[in-house]
Amino acid sequence: MLHPLEKFAYCPVCGSKHFEEQDFKSKKCGNCGFEYFLNPSSATAAFIVNDNDEILVLTRKKEPAKGTLDLPGGFCDIGETLEQGVVREVEEETGLKVDRAEYLFSFPNKYRYSGLDVPTLDAFFLCHVGNFGSLHAMDDAAKAQWVGLDDIHTELFGLRSVRQALFEFVEWRRRQGHPK
Repeated sequence: MLHPLEKFAYCPVCGSKHFEEQDFKSKKCGNCGFEYFLNPSSATAAFIVNDNDEILVLTRKKEPAKGTLDLPGGFCDIGETLEQGVVREVEEETGLKVDRAEYLFSFPNKYRYSGLDVPTLDAFFLCHVGNFGSLHAMDDAAKAQWVGLDDIHTELFGLRSVRQALFEFVEWRRRQGHPK
């Protein structure tokens, strides 16, 4: 198995080619001593449920997993909280304004980007939206649709963490007293 930083051949501080694997998640420069740790990037995803107990589902417009189903969400920006990130991503991808974002759970994931497997920590939120009138697919979303919980087929979702989260969400809803 390749080291997650195998494409990083030179030290980003001094430019030395002695930027070498230290352990499974870091490299250290033998010249200047700089140590780099590859930690997961923060990402979010939203469960948005309408009055018919359907979940908002998007079709991915871009790789990875182009053409598969997904939940609204994406990477957090620098200086942004998870809650701010999910609110921004929902608006960017769907046009919807989130009134309240309620944290549910998280799952680790790998996101393939430019030939690298970027480790992520995906935080999932139940997002409350008061008005669905502005809903339309934008940004990274090719299509937006409502799907009943009984009609969710996790194998149609391209990202592993989202498939896990869908299973967990359905179980959580049952524990909350909602029908499947």
